[in-house]
Amino acid sequence: MNISLVNKTALVNGGSAGIGFATAKALSALGASCILLARNEAALVSALEDLDRSQNQQHAYYLMDATNTESIQVVTSAINAKYKVEILINNSGGPAGGPILEATPEAFLQTFQQHLLTNHMLAQAFVPVMQEQQYGRIIQIISTSVKAPLHGLGVSNTIRAAVASWAKTLANEIGHTGITVNNILPGATLTDRLGNLIEKQALAQGKQIHEVEEEWKNNIPAKRFGKPEEIANMVAFLATPAAAYVNGTSIPVDGGRTPNLS
Repeated sequence: MNISLVNKTALVNGGSAGIGFATAKALSALGASCILLARNEAALVSALEDLDRSQNQQHAYYLMDATNTESIQVVTSAINAKYKVEILINNSGGPAGGPILEATPEAFLQTFQQHLLTNHMLAQAFVPVMQEQQYGRIIQIISTSVKAPLHGLGVSNTIRAAVASWAKTLANEIGHTGITVNNILPGATLTDRLGNLIEKQALAQGKQIHEVEEEWKNNIPAKRFGKPEEIANMVAFLATPAAAYVNGTSIPVDGGRTPNLS
């Protein structure tokens, strides 16, 4: 089974922390050179230091604001002038939780820009390069809400579903070129966002944080939260030659929490 990414270049949006950073580590461990995108330069510099370089990988980072169209255009142009990106990881932090009727129009618009439009612009920038290289993997890190909407995440549920539909459409359109487009759907994973959601729920319900944590875990057949590296391992596999016939899918990595079959 060919899982080598030696001589491949991967771009990881949101690569400075959480699942994005774990993904960059997993990709670099398979030999890929990684380009990390985020807004926090100190975090990017720190993340870059932890990536594997044992196979002559050349890593880099760029500052990018996923809510700013001009920032995306400037960064993608700079990257295309210097690199040949064959693997694109679309990953961005989720919006604040809350009931959907309490969400402002601005919250929907900002999340739509940060997730769907950013993913779209990155794909537009790098798909031609992938076609030239005759190798392409586009992977979105989304949420299990694509399969079953999650309570209290109105804006996220809505926009994540739009991203999944966009990705499936793109997979259908460019599958004949050998470029694959897939989605990873993490469940409750040990990141800062999970901690914030649990803390907010505990405050709203007048409970201790550990009580809410146990409630969440009890809804997961594995009875524990996922680790960022466990999500990253699935992302990395989809990026390899071994996954060439996996296309247009949305794969939960959630310890069995998602209740539906498909």
